[in-house]
Amino acid sequence: MSGGDVFTTPDYYYSTPDYNEDYTDEACIKTKVVKFGGIVTPVFFTVVVMFSCVGNTLVLWVLLKYENLRSLTNAFLLNLAVSDLVFTVGLPFWAYYHFIGQWTFGEPACKAVSFIFFVGFYSSTIFLITMTVHRYMAVVRPLSVILNRRIYHCVLISTVVWILSFCAATPHAIFNKVVSHPTVNGNSSMSELYCDYNDINWKLFGFYQQNIFFLVAFITITFCYIQILGRLLRPTAHTRRKTIRLIFCIVVVYFLGWAPYNVAIFLDSLISWKVAPFNECNVSTAVDYVYLASRLVAFSHCCLNPIFHVFMGIKFRSHLKKMLWNICGNTNEPQNRHSHLIYSNGEEISMY
Repeated sequence: MSGGDVFTTPDYYYSTPDYNEDYTDEACIKTKVVKFGGIVTPVFFTVVVMFSCVGNTLVLWVLLKYENLRSLTNAFLLNLAVSDLVFTVGLPFWAYYHFIGQWTFGEPACKAVSFIFFVGFYSSTIFLITMTVHRYMAVVRPLSVILNRRIYHCVLISTVVWILSFCAATPHAIFNKVVSHPTVNGNSSMSELYCDYNDINWKLFGFYQQNIFFLVAFITITFCYIQILGRLLRPTAHTRRKTIRLIFCIVVVYFLGWAPYNVAIFLDSLISWKVAPFNECNVSTAVDYVYLASRLVAFSHCCLNPIFHVFMGIKFRSHLKKMLWNICGNTNEPQNRHSHLIYSNGEEISMY
């Protein structure tokens, strides 16, 4: 996602984070940005992929083996883990792109990887919103979720979320193509291949679509958890300080993880619009560095979700201990101390 088409969306992943068609003069060759991205991005994404695969696979294992998937809470957790794994599939391609400096997998792979990556991106965001709203309704308005244990609610809501994610990701697949750009060193006689948007308007549409999803998610998450905290802090509520701290961390980590990234892609859109001073070389280069750093932080969210939304819960930790205990061959399972915090019409709401 550097200044141009690679710094804010996967186009930026494919295209060089240093090359910007607005700056082909020798005074704004962004070789240092490319080298920085080529070193830091592959290493960081490799670590994120490993942690995401391990964490989300454990979530799926625990849910499928020990939990009731007729519960909306567990259904959302399962879908969130699948979304994060789908999102993770695209990261090795972006890591390899930054490592070698161009797209070498061909146009069908360019479109397929773009689509899969953004399906995971949008579905993860929507399931986070859906989980948060469900927790809000269960805690603040419990009577409104009286039917939430019926299986068709789980299937219907999950299907709608995936359909919305497919629709949101489709433009990225359609309008991303393998294109040729001059090399970063400015040599017009040489070119490299990038998986990039072939239409500036659709590139900007992709930027603003991500911004809108972030704003909706952040406003919803913040509002719902503020309302939940207000209910938990009542004198009659049995509240744990650990629960309050964790809710606060979820909101703060989500904001700190995704806000800088969304600011960076918005600023990059101003570069495309040639808005001063963002059309100046030094400013666009600074935006490129901000994008590279903020993208690393934002994309690590796929390996943080299992920690915040699953393994911080007493029930899931006990299931994990039981599973590891059995793997190690011990027949005497550890005693589980169940300490449920919130219930809604017979269903336990996973509130850590």
